Amino acid sequence: MPWIVLLLISLLSAPLHAATIPGVTTSAPPASDSKTEPSEPDLAQKKAAYAALADVLANDTSREELIEQLRQVAATPPPEPVPTLTPPPAEDDKTVLENVTTVGRYYGEQLSSRFAQLYRNITGSPHKAFNPHTFTNALTHFLMLAGMVFAFYGVIRIAALPLYRKMGRWGRKKNREHGNWLQLPGMIIGAFIIDLLLLALALFVGQILIDNFNSGSQTIAFQQSLFLSAFALIEFFKAVLRLIFCPRVPELRPFSISDESARYWNLRLSALSSLIGYGLIVAVPIISNQVNVQFGAMANVIIMLIITLWALYLIFHNKQRIAEDLLHLAERSLSFFSLFIRAFALVWHWLATAYFIVLFFFSLFDPGNSLKFMMSATVRSLAIIGLAAFASGILSRWIAKRITLSAQTQRNYPELQKRLNGWLSTVLKAARILVVCVAIMLLLSAWGLFDFWNWLHNGAGEKTVDILIRIALILFFSAVGWTVLASLIENRLSSDIHGRPLPSARTRTLLTLFRNALAVVISTITIMIVLSEIGVNIAPLLAGAGALGLAVSFGSQTLVKDIITGIFIQFENGMNTGDLVTIGPLTGTVERMSIRSVGVRQDTGAYHIIPWSSITTFANFVRGIGSVVANYDVDRHEDADKANQALKDAVSELMEMPDIRALVIGEPSFAGIVGLTNTAFTLRVSFTTQPLKQWTVRFALDSQVKKHFDRADVRAPVQTWQILPPPGTAMQQPGGVAPQPPAEPTL
Repeated sequence: MPWIVLLLISLLSAPLHAATIPGVTTSAPPASDSKTEPSEPDLAQKKAAYAALADVLANDTSREELIEQLRQVAATPPPEPVPTLTPPPAEDDKTVLENVTTVGRYYGEQLSSRFAQLYRNITGSPHKAFNPHTFTNALTHFLMLAGMVFAFYGVIRIAALPLYRKMGRWGRKKNREHGNWLQLPGMIIGAFIIDLLLLALALFVGQILIDNFNSGSQTIAFQQSLFLSAFALIEFFKAVLRLIFCPRVPELRPFSISDESARYWNLRLSALSSLIGYGLIVAVPIISNQVNVQFGAMANVIIMLIITLWALYLIFHNKQRIAEDLLHLAERSLSFFSLFIRAFALVWHWLATAYFIVLFFFSLFDPGNSLKFMMSATVRSLAIIGLAAFASGILSRWIAKRITLSAQTQRNYPELQKRLNGWLSTVLKAARILVVCVAIMLLLSAWGLFDFWNWLHNGAGEKTVDILIRIALILFFSAVGWTVLASLIENRLSSDIHGRPLPSARTRTLLTLFRNALAVVISTITIMIVLSEIGVNIAPLLAGAGALGLAVSFGSQTLVKDIITGIFIQFENGMNTGDLVTIGPLTGTVERMSIRSVGVRQDTGAYHIIPWSSITTFANFVRGIGSVVANYDVDRHEDADKANQALKDAVSELMEMPDIRALVIGEPSFAGIVGLTNTAFTLRVSFTTQPLKQWTVRFALDSQVKKHFDRADVRAPVQTWQILPPPGTAMQQPGGVAPQPPAEPTL
């Protein structure tokens, strides 16, 4: 009976409205606010419902059925909520001009609010009664402390001055003797450390004076502490200035600056720092505390305005002179530093102007922390630049040096020294660039423009360092592999002091080609791995390279044919560098063999480049042996035995010559008469010689044959002419007797 459940639910929901039974899911909320809720039942409907429920409960069967249905409803799990899809909020894409306008408006509002706050500090601060007696007492103790601290610090610095001069002279002497170039920088840094120790001693004495000369007044002690804090900060900055300019001890001056310029800038920058420090850290807080907050704010503005105007005057008054000094310094510096110094000479005045303008605004809006921030950023910047310059200088000096291997190693590995020096120079240059990049990031971090340490330990910085380390390892192992393999090949191409002969021309050619192919393979693999490490998907590159290779192979079939033919000729040991060959109509010496062509030099000096694919047949005169086949013509009327004996005597004398006998392999072969004409017969003798020595043997044989034929009176054949009279005439002598032929043939 489902109607019983519906009746019960309607009965219970009538007086309770939104009440629910535990374990029973409620109905879904209305889809929208536009739907009307069901109206409450009236009294008659409630009475009818009560009566129906009473009838159900009075009947045992219906009551049991109602209980069972209620249990089933309680055991039914609630339906899963349907997730609602919320579209992402629409973001308006702003143009670059709108972004610039937004940023400018934001910083403009911040700047205007700061100026408004400054105006309220000057005009609306509460007034404070001025007590002349308290002010005079505090000022007296303040001046006493300042005088004693300045006097003590001045005395100990004057006492340390002879030590500084002695250190400077000793460092300069060692630098001139070129004993160790680190000694002079060591003395400069040592003098700076001594200066800091003297400052620490003065601060210790000042703290003792504060504890004993404050008249038991917390206000006086506080003002004296302000002075000691400003004294520590300002004197530390002056110590840095003395490290740079060193006006009293020129021997410890790290830069080539004249004494006049050093004193000029040290005096003015020290005065600026004193005015800034004692004005903002000491004078402004004391005026605000002892006189009035308004007067303190006005004093802050006036002091910073005077300092800024004075600084700008010094900057633009000395702009040209400092630029010229920087350019002269660049000419005397290493090429690496010269570039940075020349760039700094062009923009130094703008950087200095921006520095003092930023200091001016910072001191107006936050006079308590601005100076500390600027001084801290300045000192950190100078330290970063100094350390980066020192590290770069050391790397530059190491780059100029060269590794020298032993003579034995250079003979066995001719290119190893050059290759090691090249790798070392490349690594040091990369390290120098890395030093510059890290220094730039640290400078930005020092001025609050970039959080270097957070970047280094999180996100992109950690990933970048990891990628750089991976790339460095890949390049390192590639360089080591190439150096080892190339050195082994070059060792095989060279001879040694123990008399190991040079490899054959074929071996040299194949090893050279293998070395070049190895360089291409290692370079290609290294580039691909490096690209994959930096996040470049190399799959399209490989696919593109395959397609490009296929297109190139179809478009350059002659080149492919040249390469394949050259490879087979090399493996068949057809020719090598230094061989005498005949290729078509050309005969010359092979000077160069590449994977595409061969270079042949003729005896006339002409150099020919012949592609491998154009070579169908060729002759190589340097393959095992040489051969001499000498033919000598003798007059027909000469005795053949006499001519043969003369030839044998000439050959015998030739074979007795040691330099010629060493070139002949075996014994000569006499063929006897190998030709007969109406005027001469031909004698032949043959030799087997060393490769390319056949011409030497032939020239020497011709000389001996000429000498022995002349000695034996063996005549060479002569050519005769028969003179015939013209047709119809008879050639007769005056007596009517015909002329007789001469006894000997005439030419």
